Amino acid sequence: MEDADILREQAQILWDRAYRSQMNGELSEAILLYKRSIDVFPTAEAFTFMGWTYSMIKQYGHAIELCKKAIQIDPAYGNPYNDIGVYLIELDRWQEAISWFEEATAAPRYAAPQFPYMNLGRVYEHLGDTPRALVYYEQALQLAPLYLPAVWAKNALLGKLN
Repeated sequence: MEDADILREQAQILWDRAYRSQMNGELSEAILLYKRSIDVFPTAEAFTFMGWTYSMIKQYGHAIELCKKAIQIDPAYGNPYNDIGVYLIELDRWQEAISWFEEATAAPRYAAPQFPYMNLGRVYEHLGDTPRALVYYEQALQLAPLYLPAVWAKNALLGKLN
């Protein structure tokens, strides 16, 4: 095994521990472990998930910066684009979030591609563009027919039209 592979494996072990800590609500511990993972071998996932952890304590500006670092490492990874859009919504910068969600929809590496479509639906619903919101909710459902948040959002919006 080459040195880079060993470092990548060590970083992955730290990332796994960080993620478990984050999911258990141990956010300070998660941040420390994500930082250690990045110190060993920087990955887009570690920067993105550390950003998500910071967002959980409402430090959206720092979360956005971490996601931008993730994009520098791997522009094909969709999560950080979507996450930036979500953080911008939290900062009440809805219009600015659109381009980030659009980037996420075009990302070739994204395990949950329905998320940015759902979020685009949320943005357009917030902006009062009901037809466009419905299109995006439907696109989310085409990608993940059992994605309940999109089902609920689409049905609620259709209910408002009656």
